[in-house]
Amino acid sequence: MTTRSYWLDEARDPLPRARFHGAPDVAVVGGGVTGCSCAVALAEAGLKVRLYEAREIGGGASGRNGGFALRGGAAAYPVMVESIGRERAASLWRWTERELLELAGVAGDAFRPTSSLRIAADDEERAELEQEYEALRSDGFDVEWRDELPAPLRDRYPAALFHPADGVLQPARVVRRLAARAAATGVEIHEHTRVTSTEETAAETVVVATDGYPSGLAGELEGLIVPTRGQVIATEPIPERFFAIPHYGRHGYDYWHQTEDGRIVAGGF
Repeated sequence: MTTRSYWLDEARDPLPRARFHGAPDVAVVGGGVTGCSCAVALAEAGLKVRLYEAREIGGGASGRNGGFALRGGAAAYPVMVESIGRERAASLWRWTERELLELAGVAGDAFRPTSSLRIAADDEERAELEQEYEALRSDGFDVEWRDELPAPLRDRYPAALFHPADGVLQPARVVRRLAARAAATGVEIHEHTRVTSTEETAAETVVVATDGYPSGLAGELEGLIVPTRGQVIATEPIPERFFAIPHYGRHGYDYWHQTEDGRIVAGGF
């Protein structure tokens, strides 16, 4: 067994190498999806950008996740409505649907539109999903209620919500493509380069894009974000196709799907 990310094991082409003289306008610390997206946006706006990644591009959480591409937010839709109001919640959900389409365009063959199935682990979660279904339907979102689930879910889970707009990603490939786009736009990328102080970058503006990982660069904010660790495994390919679309339940803490070559990628917290 290896602890190397299944996604990162995919062969990749070398990144284009951009180099410029002098200090950058902006330094980006972190070469995941946030850092690479930020670098692309800044470079395409005409700024000189230098990006630093302590490992390889996508070597953190961006290349070590379940590979889901889902609309909506972390909170269930009724919770979001209660928190920020129905109009804002609906607007946010519609924005995530548009962003999924944009992500598909950026990702190319690293994105597959599959739909997804959010399953109820017990009767209590079933009631919550039913409430969410009614709220989404009343606000015009495309969602389906499933009482009859196929094997091997049958007799284990009481119900599920089917979301037609969702998909799956090869996340490392997506981030590597963003990095290649950044480099082609003139971003100078330094992999395997850990930044220990903002002064090292010689940039007046530094974007810290290290997700939950402590960087030592966030000043008073350092330590306010504490990363927690989930687990994701990938099996060897199996011939049976059990989970062609993303499945997730127990409020998102259990999740799994099957890759095109038959591997089951499963995670939990």
